[in-house]
Amino acid sequence: MKFSVFQASSQGGRDDNEDRLGYTYTHEAILLTLADGMGGYSGGEQAAEIAVRVFTQSFLAQARPRLAHPPAFLQQTLLQANRAIVDYARSNDLSEQPRTTLVAALLQDGQLWAVHAGDSRLYGLRAERVWFRTRDHSFQDKPELFQQPSRLANRNLLFTCLGSQSTPLFDHTGPLALQAGDQLLLCSDGLWSTQSDADLVAALQGRALRHSVPALVRQALHKAGPRSDNVSLLALQWGGDGAAATGPGVAQADLFEGSSISSFGQVVDLGPDAQPTPGEGDDVFDLERIEQSIDEINAAIRRTALRRNRP
Repeated sequence: MKFSVFQASSQGGRDDNEDRLGYTYTHEAILLTLADGMGGYSGGEQAAEIAVRVFTQSFLAQARPRLAHPPAFLQQTLLQANRAIVDYARSNDLSEQPRTTLVAALLQDGQLWAVHAGDSRLYGLRAERVWFRTRDHSFQDKPELFQQPSRLANRNLLFTCLGSQSTPLFDHTGPLALQAGDQLLLCSDGLWSTQSDADLVAALQGRALRHSVPALVRQALHKAGPRSDNVSLLALQWGGDGAAATGPGVAQADLFEGSSISSFGQVVDLGPDAQPTPGEGDDVFDLERIEQSIDEINAAIRRTALRRNRP
C-alpha cells in the first residue's frame, strides 16, 4: 500500500475557521475525514472537531490493522459522531445545537468507501477528468427528492447535517476499485463553490500534492474575494511514486497568513509568508513509512487528549 497525501485549510474572510480535517492509517487501511462547522449555528467549530475526532479515534480502535466491514464502520461512526455532538450541546447547556457537515473516505484492499452528510464533497479524479463526486444534501443537488423545488427561496439550503436530535440522513459511496494515479479530494463548500471540474483537474494535473493543494486553496480564496468562506482541502493520490518524505506521519503545509492545517481534529496556525522547503515532496507512504508513523499518530492523539483534559 502506497499513497501520498496533503491537506490545507484557510479561514478566508471569516472571523474563525470552522473547518476540521485529518487522516490516519494502519498497514492496511486509510481514513480521510473533513467536517465543515455550520456558521449559522453556535458551536459549529466544536461540532466539526468532535466529528473528525470521533472518526479518528474509532478508526484507531477498530482497524487492527484492517476493518472487518468498512461500510458498517462508516455508518456507525457517523451516527456515533452525531450523538457525541448532541451530548456536547446538552452537557454544556447550549441554547442552540451545534451543526456540521461531514465527508469521510475509507481505503482498504485497493477499494474506496465513503459516507457524507451535507455539502462537504468527495471528488475522484482519474485520467485527467472527474471520475465521480458525491451529491450534496441540498434542494439544488437532489431536486428529485422534492415535489416543488423551484418554489424554494434558497435551493442551496441543506436538509441534513450532523448535530440534530433526529437521525441524520447520509449517503454511502462504494465500493469503488482504485487505480494507480487516482486522486481523491475531500473539500468544504468554500473550495468547490468557486471551482469547476475543469479547474480541479487543471490545478492537480502533473503537480505534487504539496504544491497543487495550497495553490488550489489560494485560487479559491482569490475567486471568492475578501468575504471568502473557510476553504479546506484534503487530497490523496493512490499509488504515488517518489521518495518517502522525511517529516512526521501527519499532514504538513506551508501556506500563507491566516491559513491553517489540521490533523486529528486540531488546527495548527501557520505563520505568514511560509514557503515550501526545497527538496521535500508530498507525504508519501509505503509499508516501511507506515510502520514508522503509526506510533507517532497514536502519540499525537494522546498528547491532544492530555491538553484538552488539563484544567
